[in-house]
Amino acid sequence: MRYVKTVEQVLKIMNNIEQIRNIGIIAHVDHGKTTTTDSLLAAAGLISPRLAGQLLALDYLDVEQKRGITVKSANISLYHEYEGRPYVINLVDTPGHVDFSGKVTRSLRMMDGAIVVVDAVEGVMTQTETVLRQALEERVRPLLYINKIDRLIKELKMSKEEIMQRFVSIIKEINSLIETYADPEFKKKWLLDPKQGMVAFGSAKDRIGITIPMSVKKGVKMDDIIEVYMSGDKEALEELRRKIPLHEALLDMVVKFVPNPREAQRYRIPKIWKGDINSEIGRAMLEADPNGPLVFFVCDMRWDPHAGFVATGRVFSGTLRSGEEVYLINARQSQKVLQVSLYMGPYREVVPAIPAGNVAAVLGLDAARAGETVVNVKYKDVMVPFERLRYIAEPVVTMAIEPKKTTDLTKLIDALRKISIEDPNIIVKINEETGEYLISGMGHLHLEIVLTLLKERFGLEVETTPPIVVYRETAREKSKIFEGKSPNKHNKLYISIEPLNQETIELIQRGVITEDMDPYKRAKILRDEAGWEYDEAKRIWAIDENINVFVDMTTGVQHLREVKDTIIQGFRLAMREGPLAAEPVRGLKVVLHDAVIHEDPAHRGPAQIFPAVRNPIYAAILSSRPTLLEPLQKLEIKVPIDYMGNITAVLARRRGRILNVVHLVGNIVKIIAEIPVAESFDLANELRSASAGRAFWGTEFSRWAPVPDTLLWDLVKKIRQRKGLKPEPPKPEDFISL
Repeated sequence: MRYVKTVEQVLKIMNNIEQIRNIGIIAHVDHGKTTTTDSLLAAAGLISPRLAGQLLALDYLDVEQKRGITVKSANISLYHEYEGRPYVINLVDTPGHVDFSGKVTRSLRMMDGAIVVVDAVEGVMTQTETVLRQALEERVRPLLYINKIDRLIKELKMSKEEIMQRFVSIIKEINSLIETYADPEFKKKWLLDPKQGMVAFGSAKDRIGITIPMSVKKGVKMDDIIEVYMSGDKEALEELRRKIPLHEALLDMVVKFVPNPREAQRYRIPKIWKGDINSEIGRAMLEADPNGPLVFFVCDMRWDPHAGFVATGRVFSGTLRSGEEVYLINARQSQKVLQVSLYMGPYREVVPAIPAGNVAAVLGLDAARAGETVVNVKYKDVMVPFERLRYIAEPVVTMAIEPKKTTDLTKLIDALRKISIEDPNIIVKINEETGEYLISGMGHLHLEIVLTLLKERFGLEVETTPPIVVYRETAREKSKIFEGKSPNKHNKLYISIEPLNQETIELIQRGVITEDMDPYKRAKILRDEAGWEYDEAKRIWAIDENINVFVDMTTGVQHLREVKDTIIQGFRLAMREGPLAAEPVRGLKVVLHDAVIHEDPAHRGPAQIFPAVRNPIYAAILSSRPTLLEPLQKLEIKVPIDYMGNITAVLARRRGRILNVVHLVGNIVKIIAEIPVAESFDLANELRSASAGRAFWGTEFSRWAPVPDTLLWDLVKKIRQRKGLKPEPPKPEDFISL
């Protein structure tokens, strides 16, 4: 077998779009994505076949090696021959841990197909469903690899019939998710048919894999594999490795069923790009035309201590060349491409150019961020950027951080800046009053990884406060109209608030409704799907990041247009810190009913308008049953039925709520529950001891929910004291000058 391929050989094939595939491997944490990837690398001659499965080659951060989880998405170009024809397979390895789901979202933009890896014992878990749903939303075609089949034989001692039944139930579950979440034209087309070879079965650790067509071709039956595992015969296993290598099963499946970039872009571009498909750029992207205008989408920014920032992404049109001047749409500036490379394992190989349809790494685009659209300078005024990438979770845990040595402060600021560019789900803020640096992440593990990165990559020893959970403020009732006056009494705004209904919140969350869309189109959707009055929906002025909406219902107010931007700015500032505990406000409709605006611009600047906006909003919130919302995690636990009582007791102690219990194969049950993030500190250890180490679980962000009334005022007091505020929250009259 000819393993090693040179960069020149890979580049040659990359110029023929029919022979390119862009794929990723997605799965729940610990289901074997990275070990699967290693088998593919071994076959590409980039690491020794003997070490695959132990090397975790794409986990190139020390922190990943130590924890055995992948926190970054890495990229690689593989070489594979199928039916005598060579192919280049650009492979993206993605994180499976819920705290890193933002990186999964970005990685998906680079792929046209995804291998969904499912542990044969654990089956389809919460995170499997989440990443599959994300993939289908990006029109990425799924294929299935059922991994760790040896565990069914060695650990669960299943019979052949039970094993087959297990496979059938996993395939059915994945197919039902495809039918639920795929766009209408793909619901049937993408259903997995194992007979055609769309499902592979095997063990990534042992580097074996098989599909039904391969079984026929090679004369190896599932019975033979079961037999080998039952007997524990090492030589027979080695023979299987030679006959049915995992990389062959998976890469054959990819070449056969994942479309080439041109085919995929024809149906993906209309979904992920909102520009005119019939424009020159639109047509070039639909055709993945290497001679068209350059369009490069940045999915990931990574800091390299030797080279600076490396932008990784996909070339959707044109050819990316070093030395070329390009324009960054979001950053609104031109930069020069200093170097173009392709990935070979964790290493970048410098090449002169990379054509449309491929994944590339670029030096020189320091101003880019994940989600940036890079184009040929000539097209800077006509290019519509790609849709903003939507992350399915938001940072909910925060800690303050400072360097052990005060002389390291500048170094810490620089390191945090680099980390937050690499990972937009890490939010870094400075508390102006205390001078503390605050970092917020998706969960405790996410923040732990940041601390490890600071130590290992930047040589920084830091001190931190215990992690704290971030809350949101809201009101539960509609308020009356409050008058807000500017400090000089020359401007008056009349404002009320009310909670947004769930339908509106979901439309904004899913990106169906955005601030910058056509007001008439938005009004129609809100009327039809969320029960809004058409006239009110048409008058939306602003939608902020925490799902608050500002509506102007005034008529004929003089000079209002001139202060519109200042009013919107005042609304955004008020929503950033609510009156109850200075936490962000979420899920409110703020309505401006009437206004008196001074004719002289000198009397209506931000210093006058901001308080006139903020004060009536605060008074309205405080008079309308204000409350705090806490983040809830959805928890899915698979455990033998004998331990179910212990697990439910743990959940009950932590204010958990059981949503459903499903009986799985044998004596295993699946418990689906919700638990407040505030109660999830050290939950893993407790679940382990309550189940004698036999529980498997996964978590994902579920929703924001009101804090129980019995805990509310104590919690408000604690948060206010922590922030150095008076323990008692203000009253509505504190914001209204009587």
